Amino acid sequence: MIAENLAEVRERISQAIQKSGRERGSAHLVTVSKQVSVARMEEARAAGAVIFGENKIQEALPKIEQMGLKGVSWHFIGHLQKNKVKFIDAHFDLIHSVDSLELAEKIAKHFQSVNLVQSVLLQVNVSGEASKFGMEPGELEEHVIDFSRLRGIRVEGLMTIPPFDPDPENSRRYFSRLRELRDQCEKQSGLSLRQLSMGMSHDFEIAIEEGATLVRV
Repeated sequence: MIAENLAEVRERISQAIQKSGRERGSAHLVTVSKQVSVARMEEARAAGAVIFGENKIQEALPKIEQMGLKGVSWHFIGHLQKNKVKFIDAHFDLIHSVDSLELAEKIAKHFQSVNLVQSVLLQVNVSGEASKFGMEPGELEEHVIDFSRLRGIRVEGLMTIPPFDPDPENSRRYFSRLRELRDQCEKQSGLSLRQLSMGMSHDFEIAIEEGATLVRV
């Protein structure tokens, strides 16, 4: 069942890329593995899953220890508390959820202290929904130069989670807004923000049409 589900999602991703006229392989699946056993994750890996997304440090670290880093890319996709930063050393290839300059500074300081550079995405609350984490678009634009100057992190792009809507078409405006914000921030800062993490199980095809490079399913 896991293999069949993964194959179906990958095919839908491929079709969405083709429909959008984008380059083949320009969007990648982040297999969300929160609360999933290592046994099931190994089954997913055998079926071709390459990127696993975890949302809790304390749950992720034992899985990483058991499964290792070889042939697998680990992404942190949950809310990252400042007091957990010290636990992420070299475990995650990408953190999707840097939602403030203060958190970015803390991550940068920590990774500088261990002579490493951590790749991150900046989480933006494009909808203004009170229940969502993330910077307001204006806050990002105000501080994007500050993010670009931090050593110890590499800002690779942006992430957002739109309000849930049973009609995925209603998410399109939030995805397009993130893409436009990315373009503005690149011009403003000189950063190369090639990654857009947006789209989940019910709306990832719309996200791909609007430029997503990473979808979390």
